[in-house]
Amino acid sequence: MEEKQSPFQAAIKPGLTIGLVSLALTFIAYFINSTLLGSAWFGLVAIVLFFVLIIYFGKQYRSEIGGFMSFGTAFNFSFTTMVISGLVGLIGQILLFQVIDPSLAGVLADQAFENALGFMENLGQDPDTMDPAILEKMRTDTASSFTLAGQLKNFGFGLIVYAIIALILGAILKKRDKSLDY
Repeated sequence: MEEKQSPFQAAIKPGLTIGLVSLALTFIAYFINSTLLGSAWFGLVAIVLFFVLIIYFGKQYRSEIGGFMSFGTAFNFSFTTMVISGLVGLIGQILLFQVIDPSLAGVLADQAFENALGFMENLGQDPDTMDPAILEKMRTDTASSFTLAGQLKNFGFGLIVYAIIALILGAILKKRDKSLDY
């Protein structure tokens, strides 16, 4: 009889796969036009792909363990997959922003700042009426998120987001064996 993998062991290969797919998309977008990395639609496509792949690999794992999976197992699988994928992505982003093209961080920070100003205008806030010190703080905060320390800090906050997403995915992937009901 074949021994079943734990959710943590089963999440390694999907986590690496999703991380490498994410990294490939990032570098393809970078080589096509680096400003694509700061666009909202690129982020949306990445998130949808992220969800679809985790659900696909989660259902595959559920089939491997007999077709049923508890919420806890589904959560552990999803969370571990996202953490591994996130680590691969973090390493790739550190290479991209710190080694390959250090000037890219400034370009994307400016783009993110301009997007934030545009969003504020859409909500009725005129950036010209804002305190210049606040605008400068926004600009420096945006730029600092692309530094090595900023990337590590963002990954830390990302762990909280991963946990919330894993709760949702755990609810989607769980399937209980109704034959055990009395």
